Amino acid sequence: MTESLKRTALFDSYKNYGGKTIDFGGWELPVQFTSIKAEHEAVRTKAGLFDVSHMGEILVSGAGALSYLQKIVTNDVSKLKDGQAQYTVMCYEDGGSVDDLLIYKRGTNDYLLVVNASNIEKDLEWMKKFATPDVVIEDKSADYALIALQGPAAESVLQKLTDEVLADIKFFRFKDNVVIAGHTVLVSRTGYTGEDGFEIYGSPEAIVALWPEILKAGESEGVVPAGLGARDTLRFEAGLPLYGQELTKDISPLETGLGFVVKVNKEEDFNGKEVLISQKENGIPRKLVGIEMIDKGIPRTGYKVFLGEEEIGEVTTGTQSPTLKKNIGFALLNREHTELGTEVEVEIRTKRLKAILIATPFYKRS
Repeated sequence: MTESLKRTALFDSYKNYGGKTIDFGGWELPVQFTSIKAEHEAVRTKAGLFDVSHMGEILVSGAGALSYLQKIVTNDVSKLKDGQAQYTVMCYEDGGSVDDLLIYKRGTNDYLLVVNASNIEKDLEWMKKFATPDVVIEDKSADYALIALQGPAAESVLQKLTDEVLADIKFFRFKDNVVIAGHTVLVSRTGYTGEDGFEIYGSPEAIVALWPEILKAGESEGVVPAGLGARDTLRFEAGLPLYGQELTKDISPLETGLGFVVKVNKEEDFNGKEVLISQKENGIPRKLVGIEMIDKGIPRTGYKVFLGEEEIGEVTTGTQSPTLKKNIGFALLNREHTELGTEVEVEIRTKRLKAILIATPFYKRS
């Protein structure tokens, strides 16, 4: 592994738990600690602890912060109350996606944006293009580390380390200045796995100290450190998009099924609004659907999908689902060929293998 790769504050902790690292968008991050399947299963049934400190944190403040955000994201930021989080997308003028992100409202004209690691520089450059004099945009990524405790046991484990009543923090809500094991952090009830859980933001020093404390507190309940491999299979089963695969500069949020974060009726014009209105009114050109293999084979990113002799799209993500024990995938297909139950073929190496279009998400927690 080259020295030029970026490392999170937790890098030195990985080896204590057997972490195997890979290059992930220029970061040296753990793909697994034991096995992807074991870590995946732990999150579905108990809990797993992830290092996601590579994510970017951008503060947007100033008197014009709200009106500015309304013009650069698709969701309606005016609906946010203090202590609430919101999922949204930034679009280009042609409706393609700059990035998907979370917005945390910390107070009046005080917002924390959490963006994808590989997009930090691009997002900042894009955001600054539209900044007005009454808005302050600050890259605070270096000031934060971030861990995610995900799974059915997440609340009971984290509760052992704090006097804060975690049950009071509802889904897509957060609380700042929470003391956990003596360290003051921001605790958000959000995640990227399809399970209940928390994302914990704090100084790099605080997060490095909390990592072993949380694992120790959860040892009796089966909590394990988990890597990027399980994070990907978990989010995929839960139907959550990954930027660079289900969302790109060439894929609109409507095409990937994120219509619920595209508020074309809000007063403010935002980048891509006209194109997205047209897509809503006239129909999207392509649609993201689920596929399940009938023949033996795993659909992988970039594999072509055919209906008869016509190429109708391609796989964006695919794997053998650890939970469902089936070979499944997301495919972005021409809209007219996306009826559920349609039988298609996926080109795997030199063979075309049968698959069927199915509903997503593949997995929903009870």
